Formats: sequence, C-alpha cells, structure tokens
Amino acid sequence: MSIKAGVAIAFLLTAAQAWAHHAFAAEFDINKPVRLQGVVTEMEWINPHAWIHIDVKGPDGKITSWMVEGGSPNILLRRGFTKKSLEKGTEVIVEGYQAKNGENSANGANITFKDGKRLFLGGSSPEELPQAAK
Repeated sequence: MSIKAGVAIAFLLTAAQAWAHHAFAAEFDINKPVRLQGVVTEMEWINPHAWIHIDVKGPDGKITSWMVEGGSPNILLRRGFTKKSLEKGTEVIVEGYQAKNGENSANGANITFKDGKRLFLGGSSPEELPQAAK
C-alpha cells in the first residue's frame, strides 16, 4: 500500500469516527428525563459509545424496546462494569434523557441493578439527574 493510500484511509476512518461522536445537546433533551425499568436484550461494546438495548414493559403490558447510549467501553470498564454486568436477561433500571426526536433512544446517566448496585453510565450526559427524574 502506498503512503498516500494509507494516509487517505486513516483520514476517512478518523472522519467517520468524528462524525459518529456527538455532543449530548445535539441529540438528547435534558428536559426529557426517563426512567426505564426492563431487561437487557443486547449489549454493544463499541466505540465511541456503548449501547444497551432493553425491553421495557409498560403499564398495559406492552413491551417497548429502547436503545440507551453509555460511555465508551473503556469508560464503562473503569466505572466498574464487566462483560458479564449487562448480559442478556439482566434486569436493570436506567435513568437518562430521551432523544430529541422522540424515538425510544436515550442517553444513559445511571444504571441500577436488581441487587441495588448503581453505576454511572459515563456517557455525555450530566452525572446527576434533575430532582424531577429521581
């Protein structure tokens, strides 16, 4: 591979990563706090943000699937997560902020496990939720 081709590929990969990363306010609404209680269906340990997929049962019994953005895998591991923390079937409560577009997507602030253990998800959201969301 030529040096020019290598530089071009590196530039394209860097540009794609920069495009994928975003500021909290660009996608999520601080005025739309959410509290989601559900079961993990998938965990994506990907950069620049890990994604937790959960199924939430509504008061009517209907299941709604949500995608919750967390920090990078490295940040989550430093905050106490392991690959086994969020396996399929894990019951969790996620506090965060809904996407501005109203879709079932949120930026996660905190996650609480069935045993009461609570961890910060390390995304781009503020570390503490407003009192109204707690």
